[in-house]
Amino acid sequence: MIYTFGIFIAFFLSLLILTKRGRNGADTILGVWMIVIGIHLLSYYSFKTGLIYSYPLIIWFNFPLPFLHGPLLFLYTLALTSPAKPNLKTGALHFILPVVTLCLYAPFLFYSHQQKIEIIQTNGQGFELQASITSMLLSISGIFYVYITHRLLLRHKKRILDQFSYQEKINLNWLRMLFYGMGIMWIFIIFIQNDDLIFSASVVFVVLIGYFGIKQVGIFTNQTNDFLENDLKEEVILMEETVNDTTTQLKKKYAKSGLNEESANDLHLRLKHLMVIEKLFTEPELTLADLSGRLGVHSNYLSQVINEMEGVNFYDYINSLRVEEFKRLALLPENQKYTLLALAFECGFNSKSAFNRCFKKATDLSPSEYVKQLTEKSFL
Repeated sequence: MIYTFGIFIAFFLSLLILTKRGRNGADTILGVWMIVIGIHLLSYYSFKTGLIYSYPLIIWFNFPLPFLHGPLLFLYTLALTSPAKPNLKTGALHFILPVVTLCLYAPFLFYSHQQKIEIIQTNGQGFELQASITSMLLSISGIFYVYITHRLLLRHKKRILDQFSYQEKINLNWLRMLFYGMGIMWIFIIFIQNDDLIFSASVVFVVLIGYFGIKQVGIFTNQTNDFLENDLKEEVILMEETVNDTTTQLKKKYAKSGLNEESANDLHLRLKHLMVIEKLFTEPELTLADLSGRLGVHSNYLSQVINEMEGVNFYDYINSLRVEEFKRLALLPENQKYTLLALAFECGFNSKSAFNRCFKKATDLSPSEYVKQLTEKSFL
C-alpha cells in the first residue's frame, strides 16, 4: 500500500540523516522533519485501516502535526542559508500553534474510549468550533511559511550573486525542490482539501526527497564537508567576517570618512587595473572576499563600488569579464584548434551550463552562434 511505502521511506531517511557522521544542525532538523512526516502518514494510515478505533488517542496527537511542516521547512532553510547559529528561543516561537492546537482539543482527552470512537465516526461532532479555528489557522500558517521561506531563498540567492563568481556548487536546487514541493502540498491542503490526495502526494514528496537527497552530495551521505561545510564554507567565513569586522575594521579605517566619491573612484580604478593586469576573473572560484583581500579593502566597500559603478552584482561583473576574454581568445588563429568549452574553462568558467548561460545573457547569442558569425565575417 502506498502509505506503508511512504512511512517506511520517511523513517528510513530519518535514520540515514540522524545517524550520519558529522551531522550538523540542518541535518538534525531535516531528520526530525522526516520523522514528523512518517508519524503523520502513520496516523492517517491508522485512520484508513481502522486501527485508530483500537487506539483513539492517536487522533489527539495527530491534530498538531499539520502545523509542524511549515516551521520545519523554514528552520531547515534558515539553517542551510544562514551562517549564524540558530536562536533557540526564536525557533521555539514557531511551534506555538501546534501547542495551541493540542490545548484546543484537550477536552478530547477526558472522554471515554467509546465516546472518542463516536467522535471519530461522526467526523468530530462536538468539536466543530475547534475544527473551524484550526482550519483557519492552518491556512494562515501555510501561506505565512511559504512566504517567509521564499524570502529566505531570495535573500540567499542575492547573497550568492553578491559574493561568488560561480553558482554550481552553491546553487539552491535542493532547497527549491523542497520549497516547491511544500508549496504544492499547501495548495492541496488549503484549496483541494482531499485527504487521500494530500497524503498520497505526501508519499510522492517523501520519495522525491529521498531520490534528490541521495543525489545531492552531503545530505544523506557522510561527506559533510560538501554542500554545507565545503560548498558554503566561503560564504560562512565571509558573513562572519562582515559581522565581526563591522565594529572594528570599518570603524578604524572607514567610519569617519566613509566611502566618499574620491575613494570609490580610486578603488574602481585599482579594481579595473587588477583585472586587466592579473586577470583574476580567470580563477574559477573567485569570491568577493578573495578580491577584496587582493585590493586591501573591506568586502562591503568593494561590493558597493561594483554595484554602483559597474551597475551589476559581483557575479555578473566577473562573468562579463570572462565572456569578453572568451571573445578575445576566440579571435586568435592559434586557438582554432581548441573547443569552445576548453576556451571557456581558460577564461574562468567551471561548467558548460554556466558558460552558455552567461554568454547568452551578455550577447543574446549562444557561444556557437557567436563563433559562427565570426567565421562568416572572416570570409567576407
